[in-house]
Amino acid sequence: MELHIRPETPDDHAAIYDLTKRAFAPMPYAGGDEQDLINQLRDAGALTISLVAELDGRIVGHVAFSPAFAEDGAEGWYALGPVSAEPELKHQGIGSTVIKAGLAMLRERDAAGCVLVGNLAYYSRFGFQPFPELCPKGEPAEYFQILPLRSAEPNMVVAFHPLFHGETE
Repeated sequence: MELHIRPETPDDHAAIYDLTKRAFAPMPYAGGDEQDLINQLRDAGALTISLVAELDGRIVGHVAFSPAFAEDGAEGWYALGPVSAEPELKHQGIGSTVIKAGLAMLRERDAAGCVLVGNLAYYSRFGFQPFPELCPKGEPAEYFQILPLRSAEPNMVVAFHPLFHGETE
């Protein structure tokens, strides 16, 4: 499978929306609004990195990274998610490929780190580690993870963009 990874363009917005909606529909933990969150982050200028995976000219994967906020005001923190892969092509490495490309871009930016809420077994392969003690209020601590990029051990709460909780900035 020859995937082409590239930044999104305005022409991709509808395809990203549809893909995300299909990818999250069967997930019991999904809120059902993941596709709307991507649009809201984009509209707010808070979609820092948005990559698509193309296969034969069709978008089959997507990952979003947005700003995250450290309690001490330190800059350079990001949140990973949502990430989507075409349901009929699951377990083909599409999600891993777009995640790795996005994390490489964060490293190029000299990011402090990245946070997410997700499956511990899946995200550990990218270096994410559970940090329940640093989980922001309102998030499920058992699924909160951090990938430190500048330092070995994070020591502060890093919160998601307010849009993740339906709030405006």
